[in-house]
Amino acid sequence: MVSITIEDIKAAKNRIHKFVNKTPILFSNKLSEWFGHDIFFKAECFQKIGAFKSRGACNTLAWLIENNERPELVVSNSSGNHAQAVAYATSQFGVPATIYMPESVSRVKAQATKSYGAKTIFCKNRAIVDKETELASQEEGTYWIPPFNHPQVIAGQGTAAFESLNELHDIDAIFAPCGGGGLLSGSLIATRALSPKSVIIGAEPKEANDAAISLRKNSIHTLSATPDTIADGARTLSVGDITFEYLKQLDDFYEIEEDDIIYWTQWLSHLLKVRVEPTSAIPMSAVKKWLSKQKTKKRVLVIISGGNVDKATMNKIWSKDYLSEIPSLISQTK
Repeated sequence: MVSITIEDIKAAKNRIHKFVNKTPILFSNKLSEWFGHDIFFKAECFQKIGAFKSRGACNTLAWLIENNERPELVVSNSSGNHAQAVAYATSQFGVPATIYMPESVSRVKAQATKSYGAKTIFCKNRAIVDKETELASQEEGTYWIPPFNHPQVIAGQGTAAFESLNELHDIDAIFAPCGGGGLLSGSLIATRALSPKSVIIGAEPKEANDAAISLRKNSIHTLSATPDTIADGARTLSVGDITFEYLKQLDDFYEIEEDDIIYWTQWLSHLLKVRVEPTSAIPMSAVKKWLSKQKTKKRVLVIISGGNVDKATMNKIWSKDYLSEIPSLISQTK
């Protein structure tokens, strides 16, 4: 198992502080009142490129340059936010980048990637994207920054929880969404070091449940096709061999229905007054399920992973009004 420590996360924090934002922690008085628990949100929607991914991309490139391994070209594969993150990071360090993306990628994320100066290549599906990126990475002078399965990417993503736990104390549980597992892996490492009494819990769409299947089988499961979920940040075909070892250490893991994801996307956008992308809303259904079993008042932290939403996705999110259904721990829905 690849060992990533809190010292790696601290080093990442020092490397990237000039290139990323220290994002705010938000608190919803109304939601906390309705649930009877204190609920905090690490708002990575205010991060550079609008998502936590800039942390891992910037750290990996800064680490390479720090170790005199500056690449001539960076390549990567992504369904959106990581593409923007790599494009942003390479623009900061003056390194060219080529990003392979599936044709189904959010138009907002694709355009943002181009705006940072990266070359974008679209492929029919995620499997082809991953294969083409791997082939391109074999060229001399080229370095592949993967979306999640890399020690320095994971260390960079862990700085979000690291910041949070240095600001908030007595947190009982931390929740984060799972795509490839990089954010959850980094969050687990930070949490075990800074707040060992806190539990850490992951969640992913039921329609994209490769991680849940992998955890049940105790071996990595790969989906046969790009999953049909509104949460585009969780459309990965499988977790990585590095992230899987950390996911196995989580305290719990939930599979979330599409209606629940949309429900919480609407409600978090409304309550927090920020743009929340569907992937960010996945953990809230897990928060409700977990809190409904608790006998005493809890303090929980939810990592809002990003806020990049294109018009087509926005139309899907708001095609049905869920705001008439007030969140409650005792309700039978959501």
